Amino acid sequence: MSEEQPEGTEGPARPTQAGSPVAPADTANVPRPAAAGQDLVAAAQDLVAAAQDAAAPPPEAAADAGGAAPGHARAAGGQEAAPSPVGRLAATVERLRREVRAAQAEAEGRALVELAKGILVERLGCGPAEAARQLTELARQAGVTPLEFSVDVINQAARDRVSEVTDAFIAAVTESVAAEESAAVRLRAAESGALAAHDTQAVADSLLQHALAPLGAVAVAIWAAGSDGSLTLAGSAGFAPAEADRWHYVPPDVSTVARLGLTESGGQWIGTLAQTGLPTIGRHAHPEGGRAAVPAGTGGRIHGVLEIAWPSLLEPQPPQVVRQVEALAELCAHTLQAYPLGRAVDREPRMLPDASELMDLADGLHDPALVLVPLVDAAGQLVDFRIQHVNDHFLDPAGRPRAVVNGALLLEAYPMAAGGSDLFQRIERVHATGEPFRARRMSLTALVDEVPLSAVADLSISRHGTCVLLIWRIEDETARLASLLQHAQRLGRIGGFEENVLTGETTWNGQLFALYGRDPSSPPVRLEELGSHAHPDDAVSIGRFLRTLLHHRRPASAAFRLQRPDGVTRHMRIVAEPVLNTDRQLVAVRGAYQDISAQHWTEVALAATRDQLAQTEQHASERSRLALQLQHAIMPPTRAPLEVSGLQVAVRYRPAEEEHLVGGDWYDAVVLPNRLVMLCVGDVAGHGIEAATSMVVLRNALRGLAVTGAGPGQLLSWLNIVAHHLTGAVTATAVCGLYDPVRRTLRWARAGHLPPVLVRGSAAAPLPLLKGMLLGAVPETSYEEEEIDLAAEDTLLMYTDGLIERRDRSVEESLTQLLSQARTGSPSLDQQLDRLLTHSRSDTDDDTCIVGIRLS
Repeated sequence: MSEEQPEGTEGPARPTQAGSPVAPADTANVPRPAAAGQDLVAAAQDLVAAAQDAAAPPPEAAADAGGAAPGHARAAGGQEAAPSPVGRLAATVERLRREVRAAQAEAEGRALVELAKGILVERLGCGPAEAARQLTELARQAGVTPLEFSVDVINQAARDRVSEVTDAFIAAVTESVAAEESAAVRLRAAESGALAAHDTQAVADSLLQHALAPLGAVAVAIWAAGSDGSLTLAGSAGFAPAEADRWHYVPPDVSTVARLGLTESGGQWIGTLAQTGLPTIGRHAHPEGGRAAVPAGTGGRIHGVLEIAWPSLLEPQPPQVVRQVEALAELCAHTLQAYPLGRAVDREPRMLPDASELMDLADGLHDPALVLVPLVDAAGQLVDFRIQHVNDHFLDPAGRPRAVVNGALLLEAYPMAAGGSDLFQRIERVHATGEPFRARRMSLTALVDEVPLSAVADLSISRHGTCVLLIWRIEDETARLASLLQHAQRLGRIGGFEENVLTGETTWNGQLFALYGRDPSSPPVRLEELGSHAHPDDAVSIGRFLRTLLHHRRPASAAFRLQRPDGVTRHMRIVAEPVLNTDRQLVAVRGAYQDISAQHWTEVALAATRDQLAQTEQHASERSRLALQLQHAIMPPTRAPLEVSGLQVAVRYRPAEEEHLVGGDWYDAVVLPNRLVMLCVGDVAGHGIEAATSMVVLRNALRGLAVTGAGPGQLLSWLNIVAHHLTGAVTATAVCGLYDPVRRTLRWARAGHLPPVLVRGSAAAPLPLLKGMLLGAVPETSYEEEEIDLAAEDTLLMYTDGLIERRDRSVEESLTQLLSQARTGSPSLDQQLDRLLTHSRSDTDDDTCIVGIRLS
């Protein structure tokens, strides 16, 4: 081992080329890692000290030994004896110390080398392996060890970084100082001009010339705020004189750019006027320009607004410009405070009321009132209000005495004022603008012993000079609930009572005297006298009520007819409960009367209405039943088929699903004396008895007219006369056909009805549409008819609209669905008609008639 480093030497040991540890050059800036094994060395040192104390000989023994070194015994004849156990332990500790120091130096050296590699990776843009190779090569060329070269690299990098940061900082500080000096020069020049000005107009000229024109502004306006919310143009620069005269005064509640600056604490910075439709001075000159409206205030009070106009788009301004404009606004506030009308006038100064006068005013009020004085910090910002005085009628929501609240800060006495109620913000606003504030039923909250206590009050806040007067009228919760109960009893026609059973004393409220029709000065009616004021027929129910209440001592109720002194009989309901003492003895009865006359007569009327409705429903049911019987007698759902050679005839009738909707659909299939077969279907408009009777008239009339041998067109013309003149002017649709079995032809005509469908093979199509008006529309009309030839296996279908009609589809779509179903053949005609009824998609719940013929 080489020579050891002294214990007091700072910094890690640095191995030389020969391997000797030497102190590294210039390592003061290099961080030193924690020494490895330090705890072990400390423990060994403690052990050595303990052992030395235990084995130390007494003083006389040491003197006898002749001053030999500790840990060594001197043998006889002056020879040194073998080392003692304590000496061996000290040597071991010393060896461990040297090993720990060597490990510490090695660890520190590795950390420094790795740090230097990282710097080379960043500087050279290479990888870790290449950085290690470069470090070794550069150390060899410099003639130093890698550790020494790593220390030099680290120190150089640290010096470069400090220099870089210092240069950047100096440049930034220089630029900032120059900007601040420029802004400060402009601000001082404007301030000097304003202080030398004799009115607000001169202040506006100075602000524009010295401070705002260098910022690109072209005009400035100084507005004075009135206590009523109005704005007066106290001074302007850059605007035309006519424009300034036109905007001399802005009434209250008129929304302008300056008004926004007055209502917003931070002011308004508008990039371009095109973004807002608000009017403002000089808008027509620069419609696309930017605007800034900053409140001009000092000490928490706003005296006006500073409005600045730019000719073009206003970009977001840096903080130093915003601060400069705010400083100019504060300068305007001092000017407005000195010249409220914009100029100096020769008149007596207006005397503002002081706090003592406002205290006298508060003491003359009958409502709780507080006089608040603003508290301003060193920077001139409003931070709180001091409760200077509370009047004699003051009531604290938390019940605290006046002396506790008087003299305290508002936010200390009522810390919840800055919370959800916004009370503090309201007071601050009134103090700043002078506009009074009034509100009904606002919550007041006080924090007492960390418990919030609230009350509801009507507020009035107004500014008087430099002080604020706060008036609140706290609602008495007990009185409010009592009033609410009285109104509830009045609306519900309820009267309360209480009767002392022991003394016989009875107490009524005013509503119960009104219900009984008695004078409030007359004595109340006791429960035992209740039967004498009721109808004789209610004596049994009253007796049962009194027995349950007084003898069984249970809550009870009863309804009776009260006979009042004015001769009016009212239906009443009484509800009462017994009041028992600790010995379960009856001491009092309390309860309530309710006038249920309106409810009684309503129930009587409802009962009569129910009886009448039941009778009406019975009559309607009988009428509907008779109509259905009549309809089914004339139009049975099934009937025996006609017997005609080479022809199959089938009919189907499906009545409406709702039995009370008796329809007017009808059909007929009959062999005439001339051996022709008449086939017809029809539909009378409407439902009910009238429609059913009209259907019977038309059906029988057509059958009687058919024996004349006339064609279907002529038959419908005659039937139209019958419908128009002989049936009460009903309207109906119909289709009529005459089939000739010999020639196998069909002559047909239609009166506003859907045409028949011809099924031939796998094709199905409606017959060509013929002209024909519905029956009963006009007195006389003619109907077009046509003759078609039928072949074997042909099927002809006549039907009413109840088969296909849907609410959500057109007639054409429904007819297409019918044709699709009709194309599907069936073994028999009856099966085909049944299938058409089964697959019908009609949703109108109307009657349906189908007449079908098939040639064999």
